Amino acid sequence: MILESMRPTLAAGIPLLAAVVILFFGNRVRPNVREAVTILAAVSMTCVIFSMIPQVLAGNQYQAKLWQLADGLSLSLRADAAGMVFACIASVLWILTSVYSIGYVRGHHEKNQTGYFSAFAVCLGSAAGIALASNLLTFFVFYEMLTVATYPLVVHYRDEKAKASGRKYLAYTLISGQLFFAGIVFIYARYGTLEFIPGGFITAGSMGKGMMALLFFLMILAGTVKAGVMPLHGWLPSAMVAPTPVSALLHAVAVVKAGAFCVLRVVCYVFGPETASWCGGAAVLSWFAAATILLSSLVAMRQDNLKARLAFSTVGQLSYIVLGISVLAPYSIAGAIFHIVAHAFLKITLFMSAGAIFVTTGLSEISQMGGLARRMPVTFTCFTITSLGLAGLPILAGFISKLSILEGAWTAGKPLFLAVLVAAALLALSYLMPVVQMAFGNGNAGQNCGNGHGDDHSHGKPGFDAAPAMLLPLVITAVIAVILGILPNAGIHLYDLAQMAASAVAEGGM
Repeated sequence: MILESMRPTLAAGIPLLAAVVILFFGNRVRPNVREAVTILAAVSMTCVIFSMIPQVLAGNQYQAKLWQLADGLSLSLRADAAGMVFACIASVLWILTSVYSIGYVRGHHEKNQTGYFSAFAVCLGSAAGIALASNLLTFFVFYEMLTVATYPLVVHYRDEKAKASGRKYLAYTLISGQLFFAGIVFIYARYGTLEFIPGGFITAGSMGKGMMALLFFLMILAGTVKAGVMPLHGWLPSAMVAPTPVSALLHAVAVVKAGAFCVLRVVCYVFGPETASWCGGAAVLSWFAAATILLSSLVAMRQDNLKARLAFSTVGQLSYIVLGISVLAPYSIAGAIFHIVAHAFLKITLFMSAGAIFVTTGLSEISQMGGLARRMPVTFTCFTITSLGLAGLPILAGFISKLSILEGAWTAGKPLFLAVLVAAALLALSYLMPVVQMAFGNGNAGQNCGNGHGDDHSHGKPGFDAAPAMLLPLVITAVIAVILGILPNAGIHLYDLAQMAASAVAEGGM
């Protein structure tokens, strides 16, 4: 049942309104007021999104039509099972990243804080719009909004390195976005609709196989760029020049997840499993994803900078989602959707840990962190737990999602992907555990920190572990990662929503 409601509009509109308030009044009032607006908007957005969960779990959908342009062409929002998964994690993590950002920008004495919080709010509003878009046109509008809003965050420091990274980011994302729009125009002209339908609305055989494959890759390009599938990943490591909370936004909350979600919508709600398989597009996509998982892990092992190592880890981990989708089995699709959740909480903890280490000690290179766990035991305990979760160890969130993808690959008769996923788990341990071993081993980083190590941005201070505003969010996300590994439906039934979405796709494709 479709329920007409303003709730989807409020979910996307609250952060956009907050961005305007922060931008126009942020420099005229005390920082506490600006930051209070951020927290209030994040909590309000979360409450609105969570209020829709009971009806969506009951099989209903909330819909809000924003603007009717023509028959079959409108800007509208709809809360379905798949969209609710993305919207829930984006809203919850906005609260935590906002608290963390306050501690980070104050502890690191960041400039341009008003623009920072305003752009952050636009990014989260765009993410909500992407999650709740009911058709390709609405999806595209919010997708491009996210691209533009992220740019000032990438170039936050305004130096040459940041500007070069920003130009690279725009080149990758805007070009692929325009190709995505060209595909949207073609689809509307040929099929007369852009609405997302579980199982897809483009039927196999409605055009030649070669043309269908070309259209498939034209549409999938924008998603694979933002998701960092090799060889389209180059912008992602470069964007690590941004402040650590922005890296967390890029890698865990909004941008790369929007790319993975784009792949999900295009494969499962536009083409559908049958057409994606018939044209051969899904098979090619799955091999690119498998190669990315392995190659990115090997590159990650060679990075001494902690954020760079985590960046290449993201490239591989996002391809788990792409692989799960492109295998086209109900289990793997459910696992891919839930990995959006698992990876979000795991990776944001790792990035927030990296930021806490840098602000507290000035250290960013792994080779400099010997013995640092004695100085920051809570931070590195959380880092260790989520590293193990990212590798897929049991009782942690990554295990549930990866096991479902493995089950899907097995039921689809694709055993080679099982070997890829097992090898990738071992590689994840090989590039994350050395960080843990270094920190908990012998060394003098714990004694030397607080003396201004690192680059000119360093503001290390003596004390025990990170500042509370940074420490509390990463502890919460680490705890949630454990809870989701033991009880994947704890609280808001995210795994049930993932299974509902996968079942709807499978049934719609029959």
